[in-house]
Amino acid sequence: MHESELLILVLLVVLPGLSVIARQIDVPYPILLVVAGLILGALPGLPDPELDPDLVLVIFLPPLLYQAAFFADLRTMRSNVRPLTLLSVGLVIVTAAAVAVVAHAMLDMPWAVAFALGGILAPTDPIAATSIMRRLGVPRRQVDVVEGESLLNDGTALVIYRAAVAAAIGGTFSLAEASLEFFGGIAGGIAIGLVVGWLIGAIRARINDIPTEITISLFTGYAAYLPAEQLGVSGVLAAVTAGIVLGWMAPRIASAQMRIQGYATWEIVVFLLNGVLFVLIGLQLPHVMDGIEGRSTGELVGYALVFFALVVVTRWLWMNTTIFLIRLLDRRPSTIARRTTWRERLIGAWSGMRGAVSLAAALALPFETDGGAPFPERDLIVFITFSVVVLTVVVQGLTLPALVRALGVHEDGAAEEREELRARLTAAKAALEELDALEADGAIREETLERMRALYRYRKRRFAARAGKVEDDGFEDRSVAYQQAVRRVLDAQREAIVGLRNAGDISGEVMRRVERELDLEDTRLEI
Repeated sequence: MHESELLILVLLVVLPGLSVIARQIDVPYPILLVVAGLILGALPGLPDPELDPDLVLVIFLPPLLYQAAFFADLRTMRSNVRPLTLLSVGLVIVTAAAVAVVAHAMLDMPWAVAFALGGILAPTDPIAATSIMRRLGVPRRQVDVVEGESLLNDGTALVIYRAAVAAAIGGTFSLAEASLEFFGGIAGGIAIGLVVGWLIGAIRARINDIPTEITISLFTGYAAYLPAEQLGVSGVLAAVTAGIVLGWMAPRIASAQMRIQGYATWEIVVFLLNGVLFVLIGLQLPHVMDGIEGRSTGELVGYALVFFALVVVTRWLWMNTTIFLIRLLDRRPSTIARRTTWRERLIGAWSGMRGAVSLAAALALPFETDGGAPFPERDLIVFITFSVVVLTVVVQGLTLPALVRALGVHEDGAAEEREELRARLTAAKAALEELDALEADGAIREETLERMRALYRYRKRRFAARAGKVEDDGFEDRSVAYQQAVRRVLDAQREAIVGLRNAGDISGEVMRRVERELDLEDTRLEI
């Protein structure tokens, strides 16, 4: 069997299997992905794919960054500007510097190469951490900060990474030029992202074709990333900004069917991109290990543990020192009310896992310098990166639930329930107001109007009772009984149309069309 065919077979078997196992044991899938990559790298006979470094970041980063930004909560980002800035800029710079100092002192790496490793290990990945935190009821603000931080720190880290790599392969470094590139890259990336986001939003608002819209959505990250990179500014921030813009515009430019199909498509794409990346780097490990000469297994294990401890301790120290500086300088009542406890900071520090961005950056290191010499310590950097990703995701990911439970850091979810209840009650009121307008226009028959009014009046009373505005006269019990009856009726309809398909009375296409309508109706049920 050809190597490419074997690689495809491995991906086809491993990725779906990991997804099933992750759901069965209730573990975030990134934990299993890194373990699978580690196991695959140790198996003999598997292919050793050689990836083009110039294509790694381009292929993997834009869609991952765009998707994360699209679903980001802009309100919480605005309300947490200071902690997000401290984490996504300050902590990234400090982490990159700490890693560079240790790498230079312990591994004798040239400073430029050491800072490239620092830029690789600095950004965090939220997938495993936030899925665990949400499941265990960690306060929503803390989850939002971890998620927002990982969205923004990629830009800072990769600007450091690119400047360091350029110095490593070119042999020169200028602090003034690096600073100009840093701030210019940030401003330019955001500007391009705003323009691309607005243009694509305007285009999508005029399109009503779901396959075309999904295709545009999948390539929007690239549409922002590639021009920014060509202009020498931050493609990462361009993709992130475009995602935020279109995420804000999505409710007005996309149809209901587009949102249902588009969200499902993106969930699959993100899983596949993460899975392929972890598997590919796992398959490259034997080649990487062969390229690390003169270092024993004990030394390599020691390096992995040192850098794992370094990124964790640096994060913990940063979160427990900047907070006291802020408290000293800002004593406004609103700031005092938002203070975090040592327990919450410990959870936040232990949630700084590394992931796909670090792996992609490590794989994107060039093989040679401009002078034709091998890139210094490339294989060692890839090994350290994969080791830190494995240790942070597996060790921190598996122990985070126990830590959350032991510290008792959780909330009852009442605030989010109140927000959802307010949204449902407001929607019911808007429906009744629109029905009044339809009656005034004479655009609806009386019996239809009354039937719809009865539905939304009942819904309004039920949500008002849940909010404590009116007395609960059994609204919830009757609603649950009604929805259970509706689901039984929907199941009976599905069975009936499947029977027609099985008997050859209708085509599979007709069955799926009717089935989709039933499924959409089913998704409206709250039970």
